[in-house]
Parts: sequence; structure tokens; C-alpha cells
Amino acid sequence: MAVKSRQRGISFVTLILILAILAAVGSIVFKALPSALEYQAILKAVNRAKNEDTPAAVRAAFNRSAAIDDIKSITDKDLTIAKEGEATVVSFSYTKEFHMFGPAWLLMKYEGRSRPGR
Repeated sequence: MAVKSRQRGISFVTLILILAILAAVGSIVFKALPSALEYQAILKAVNRAKNEDTPAAVRAAFNRSAAIDDIKSITDKDLTIAKEGEATVVSFSYTKEFHMFGPAWLLMKYEGRSRPGR
């Protein structure tokens, strides 16, 4: 009597499907990661600039940080500078579009504001 042994593992078709899904997710991450890193640089620049006294000085400080960190998505004109009590609050918002394939685009909306305090 022959005993049937059961095979274990995944089939070739399943492997190809998993690789295709990983490639699609990797493509999205590959396009979105630099934008997310730039957003973090913008937050850091805004938090440094908020400690200045006047709106013009805040904008100048942001421009210096933007030149160092190679920030291209926004400029000092895109900043909203307001006073909340004694603290200066700097906020911003912008969108980034990435072409994926064919008619498909990835739209990312960013917004942020400086942390309270000095």
C-alpha cells in the first residue's frame, strides 16, 4: 500500500501573485517616500523659524532652512504666520501628485503647523 504524501508550500502561480502585489506596493512606497521625507524637513524648518520675532524674519529663517534641506514643495509665501497669545504659530498645506501608470495618479495632501512653545 502506497501512502500518499501531502506536498507543502506555495504554488508557482501564488508566488507570482505575491511578487506582483509586493512590486505594486513597493512602487507606491518608492514614489511617496521622498515626499514624506521632505514633509519632515518642512516641519523641522517651520519649527526652527517660528522662534523669530517678525513674520519677515520667520520667512527668511524658513528660506535658509529650505536652501539647506533642499525643500522644493513650498516656499516662504506658502506659510501662514499667526500669533496665538505670545507664541508664533506657522502653518502650511500643499499637495503632491505622482504619476503611477496609464491614467492612474497618486495624490498626497500634506498639512502641518509648528509645535507650541519655544
